[in-house]
Amino acid sequence: MEQISERTKKLNEYSARIKAGETLTPDEIADRDRLRQEFLAEFRKNFRQQLDNTVVQYPDGTKKPLKDKK
Repeated sequence: MEQISERTKKLNEYSARIKAGETLTPDEIADRDRLRQEFLAEFRKNFRQQLDNTVVQYPDGTKKPLKDKK
């Protein structure tokens, strides 16, 4: 089972505090926003790597990598 990163733990803590009705300080809001941006950048990078390593196998047995739709 995967361990939860410190970044995710901190984001979850901020979320729980907000749900409990607490107000975050401006420094905590800035930290939360920074952590979110780091999380999203890492998620996008990992997802891109997964897509780059994905191939489609056709009924005739040929395999082709996914292409960008740029």
